[in-house]
Amino acid sequence: MVDALSKKTTISFSECMIQVFTFHFFCCLEIFILILMAVDRYVAICKPLHYMTIMSRHVCSVLVAVAWVESCVHSLAQIILALRLPFCGPNVIDHYFCDLQSLLKLACTDTYVINLLLVSNSGAICTVSFIMLMFSYIIILHSLRYHSAERRRKSLSTFISHIIVVILFFGPCIFIYTRPVTTFPMDKMIAVFYTIGTPLLNPLIYSLRNAEVKNAMRKL
Repeated sequence: MVDALSKKTTISFSECMIQVFTFHFFCCLEIFILILMAVDRYVAICKPLHYMTIMSRHVCSVLVAVAWVESCVHSLAQIILALRLPFCGPNVIDHYFCDLQSLLKLACTDTYVINLLLVSNSGAICTVSFIMLMFSYIIILHSLRYHSAERRRKSLSTFISHIIVVILFFGPCIFIYTRPVTTFPMDKMIAVFYTIGTPLLNPLIYSLRNAEVKNAMRKL
């Protein structure tokens, strides 16, 4: 958001690398957190009597730690790919933040192999994670057939907001990172949406599913 609103349009190489790392780190961390939330929803809805045993404090701590480590590994892979690029020509990034795809266009070498690695890394994480989440929703919906109407209503309300956030987040990510480095006019608008729009919508989407917030809104 600072980059989008700032009049200073220059960034050093080291700052650019830091931005690539932090951007991919937190985006990848959000993906893993969404997967952990899906696991939590599955256990809560399909195995409610065993929930406290399965999702214990120790298990939750381990899962969160794994998410942080995996995000760090993914981000380091992006940095290693970026540091191997030789830059000897234009130094103007056609984007509002540093990302590996925009840096590939400035490299003075053939980036075909690196492009494939980028798609297989970021693209695979987005696509596989989205498929896993959709598969978990199908399992949950299938299991709800055997519950009462009231139980189905309560269960559906627990992860409808989660589904909305997943679609809003993964749709743009899959569009950007699962294709070769080509530029479309809508790329910047989509990038703004999933880096600024979706995070701003997350608190609104989740809070509107909260009973206390809804009651407060009615009183207001």
